[in-house]
Amino acid sequence: MILSLFYVAASIAVLSTVIALSRTNAAHALIYLIMSLLSVAVIFFIMGAPFAAALEVVIYAGAIMVLFVFVIMMLNLGEAGQAREREWLKPSGWLLPGLFALVLLAELLILQGSMDGATSGIAVEPKAVGLTLFGPYVLAVELASMLLLAGLVGAYHVGRSFLARDRGGPR
Repeated sequence: MILSLFYVAASIAVLSTVIALSRTNAAHALIYLIMSLLSVAVIFFIMGAPFAAALEVVIYAGAIMVLFVFVIMMLNLGEAGQAREREWLKPSGWLLPGLFALVLLAELLILQGSMDGATSGIAVEPKAVGLTLFGPYVLAVELASMLLLAGLVGAYHVGRSFLARDRGGPR
């Protein structure tokens, strides 16, 4: 039963990510990205890591997505932006993400009802998670931070060259 729920959550995560990557509308892509992050949180919960699932929801699906929504709101100024917003609020844009969210909610409720041995039952404090991350896994954490920094620098340079090309200035 748990294995089938894992496959459902994993397929929703993959499908939502593919749809998020293929959207030209930033708001629609953001909705599917949130669905993908929520499915990954369900996968963490299924695998017996409720703390990681909570962090996934609070940090990624919560805080970082709020920043993305703020940027999208700031870019959609004027009358054209309001017309696009009205178009986004139509049910056709929310039907598939809503269906994915209902499936994930049903999975979570099924898991909650049948939790007999999926987790260890031992509460893990955030201090222990931090000591583990910056203890034996410090190399992986540092490599991930360098990868994120390289992505940030690359995005800056690609964006800068596009802006320079559009304005007709030097690259």
